[in-house]
Amino acid sequence: MNNLPSRQVHLDFHTSECIDGIGSKFDKVQFQNCLKKGHVNSITLFAKCHHGWSYFPSEVTPMHPGLHGFDLLSAELDACREIGVAAPIYISAGYDVRYYVEHPEHVRLASRKDRFPLVYENNGHKFAVDDNPRFKPICLNSPYLDYLEAEVRETVERFDPCGVFLDIVSPSNCRCFCPRCRNSVIEMGLDESDDRSYEKLAEITCKKYYDRINAAARSKNPNVRIFHNGGHITVGRRDLAYANTHLELESLPTGGWGYDHFPRSVRYAAQLGVEYLGMTGKFHLSWGEFGGFKHPNALRYEVALSLANGAKCSVGDQMHPYGFLDDATYELIGKAYAEVEAVEEYCYDISPVSDVAILSVEGVYGNKRRNDASDTGANRIMLEGKYLYDIIDAECSFDKYKLIILPDKITVGAELKEKLELYVRGGGKLICSGVSGTDENGVLVFDFGVKHLGVNKFCPTYYHPEYSALGLTPSNYVFYSKNYQTQITDPEAKVLGYSKNSFFNRSAERYCSHKHTPFVAENNAPGVVIGKCGAYIAWDIFAEYAEVGSYILKETVIKVIDELLADKKTLVTNLPAQGIVTLNEQPREHRYVLHMLYATPIKRGADVQIIEDILPVLDTEFEIKLPEVKSVTLVPENKSIDFKYSDGICRFTVDKFTCKQVVVIDLK
Repeated sequence: MNNLPSRQVHLDFHTSECIDGIGSKFDKVQFQNCLKKGHVNSITLFAKCHHGWSYFPSEVTPMHPGLHGFDLLSAELDACREIGVAAPIYISAGYDVRYYVEHPEHVRLASRKDRFPLVYENNGHKFAVDDNPRFKPICLNSPYLDYLEAEVRETVERFDPCGVFLDIVSPSNCRCFCPRCRNSVIEMGLDESDDRSYEKLAEITCKKYYDRINAAARSKNPNVRIFHNGGHITVGRRDLAYANTHLELESLPTGGWGYDHFPRSVRYAAQLGVEYLGMTGKFHLSWGEFGGFKHPNALRYEVALSLANGAKCSVGDQMHPYGFLDDATYELIGKAYAEVEAVEEYCYDISPVSDVAILSVEGVYGNKRRNDASDTGANRIMLEGKYLYDIIDAECSFDKYKLIILPDKITVGAELKEKLELYVRGGGKLICSGVSGTDENGVLVFDFGVKHLGVNKFCPTYYHPEYSALGLTPSNYVFYSKNYQTQITDPEAKVLGYSKNSFFNRSAERYCSHKHTPFVAENNAPGVVIGKCGAYIAWDIFAEYAEVGSYILKETVIKVIDELLADKKTLVTNLPAQGIVTLNEQPREHRYVLHMLYATPIKRGADVQIIEDILPVLDTEFEIKLPEVKSVTLVPENKSIDFKYSDGICRFTVDKFTCKQVVVIDLK
């Protein structure tokens, strides 16, 4: 599993027919020099863009009128071939503006309120009457699928590419309310007035798309790499993941994904047994931003984060309509990819070391939104607490983990109950919060030493720990999420803290002070309890951490995890909160590889997180449970550092690093 190129560029070229001179300044040498400067070993090139134009003389798709017959795709492919750079080919699948205006009856209507577009012609070009200048989605339950299949088949048979990238396809992109889809729903015997019927049709349409397009893509080479991009790898949808030969995790932090998204997505992708890469962008914001540049430190950090998680790297760029690459862009990419190239031999063919698993809400209930708050909060706490962890769905094996977290929302049906009970009988521990761990009757399935009595009518409530929190004398900390009433059932259960009600909920008739009512002095109920099967936390604590971010929330969860893991914790470090640490085994090399990263995203503008300044981190200490160690080396510096090994624990200190550091631990 080491065939996917490691330093890729995803090159957009979505170019309007209103621009002339397309490719007129393409220069093979300039193109090649940029790729060399960028340390690029693969670049995804475009056969057809979102505007619906071909960039080679196609017999299926009209060629961009501004090319004037110039075969731009072939020129780029020849340039790549000469310098040994791989070149998968991009085909826009879900968007096609040219087809949209030629066949408005095949447009995807995303809601019942949508209507087919009005089309007008101006100077020989057709346009949709639309106040919003945007790309136009096509219904894949229409003859467009035949057209797309022919495009794919022609492209692979003519160019025999190493890979094909199909864009804007997922079940949500297939959900359509056009008359054709309405008739399909009726023919299936479903209720056309029920939106769920269209979701079922979307799944069928999407599978049909995968089957036909994959067959077309393999018509020349059965081993061609194929990826269908929907902007997110849905946790729990292995059927969608396995429609691809590999995974490309689109995750532009400033483009709507945020810095929370990639760590969560990649920790799931690593469980699926296929190669995967992390895709960020060179842009300050997101796709389509000409002249947008992120700070070089941000890109260095983002590709290092891919490496730390065993992912190959991809950086998004877009080419100017005249067909030249931007020298500054490839200087930017080259700063990051030179660092990747120097250490990549230590980063692949790895097995991540993990103590903890987060059973994802998205993985259990499906992809309602890309960033579920409970999943996000749990993931942040794992990162900030420096735990070695994975994101899993219910199909993953539970056996390798010492602890599994069910964040806030995961009720337990018969199949999941059986699997979790087997895990607990084998010595595993659970952390459940909110309604997680309850059955359809609201009863806690597992023995945490408490009975679940349902939602507390008071909100907010208060948490009073029985230990020193925040390094202070125990106090009463406001929790804003739902609280769930509990009652002790096992006198031997360990209560770490209690919940307290407020005097009353705030209303127009009764309110106190600026925000909410203070607590009633008496303890009300166990709030955090450790029993035989693990721990129960009586709040939606993970979602609240994602939304509110109070330190007490994180510290509460960390206290519980550390109580349950005790001396079974693999790694301990003093790396600061915003640091990230991963530990990977390279079995063939008989070594472990530790990655540490540190950067602080800050808010700039209305809602944009950026990374700019990266400060050095000093005296980072590690204690890691490992087989007997022979040497500890910083790479790529190839600098040996002192370590001590006793009682199965390797101890060492990294004196200083900036942005990222890779440490190779060779075994005896």
